[in-house]
Amino acid sequence: MSELSRRATIYFDPVIHQALKVRAATSLQSLSELVDEAVRQHLLEDQEDLAAVAERINEPDMTYEAMLNDLKKHGKL
Repeated sequence: MSELSRRATIYFDPVIHQALKVRAATSLQSLSELVDEAVRQHLLEDQEDLAAVAERINEPDMTYEAMLNDLKKHGKL
């Protein structure tokens, strides 16, 4: 087991819990390691999304109608 340092109680749907137990057994990881890895991945995706938003913060706004017109103009619709 990796160096996990905090405990938490997490409640899973029974079907999800069973799937996690099977996955843990077949991957030679603990259920805690699987959940920790999944949470880390989810947080990383959030961080990437926030970085993408920050990069585009100065782009001009475009209305939905203007976007549709632009798509039509360029033959995408």
